[in-house]
Amino acid sequence: MKYLIVGLGNIGKEYEDTRHNIGFMVVDYLAKKFDVEFDIDKQAFVTDFKHKGRTIYMIKPTTYMNLSGKAVQHWLTQLKIPRENLMVIVDELALPYGSLRMRAKGSSAGHNGLKNIETCLGGSNYPRLRFGIGNDFSKGKQVDFVLSAFNEDESAELPLHIEKAAEMILSFTSIGINHTMSKFNN
Repeated sequence: MKYLIVGLGNIGKEYEDTRHNIGFMVVDYLAKKFDVEFDIDKQAFVTDFKHKGRTIYMIKPTTYMNLSGKAVQHWLTQLKIPRENLMVIVDELALPYGSLRMRAKGSSAGHNGLKNIETCLGGSNYPRLRFGIGNDFSKGKQVDFVLSAFNEDESAELPLHIEKAAEMILSFTSIGINHTMSKFNN
């Protein structure tokens, strides 16, 4: 069994520790945990590891957030991975900071990365893990907020939330999405 885990984010030093890059942070955590490194390949940084008899591929698209679907589509096709074995990790304004919600499918909820994935895959029928980044911004300041770093209190808690997200992803690859949602979504 093969899986593709996609951490959404933007490449470049200026985006590294921003809320919008939480997907990159989660797959970086998993890469460190399994002692693997990302290599640059077509449209993404790519790595893989084995876990409980499964091969887990991870990518960080180099296409920037708004064109993430190109990389996702390429790697699903290249690796011959079925869509139900895809997991996209994305920042979510509509969830309180640190909340995690796994879904088997759903709307883009206005997220440009997810919109582009839907366009490239021809629908929203693919699993995703929404990582709550909160919505503590004034009207018209959404872009500034998602492209800002976590505050001091959030940064202190961030490793625990990233670890839980990684645990959910490993659960998804070993016991499936329905059991994982029952176990973790609250």
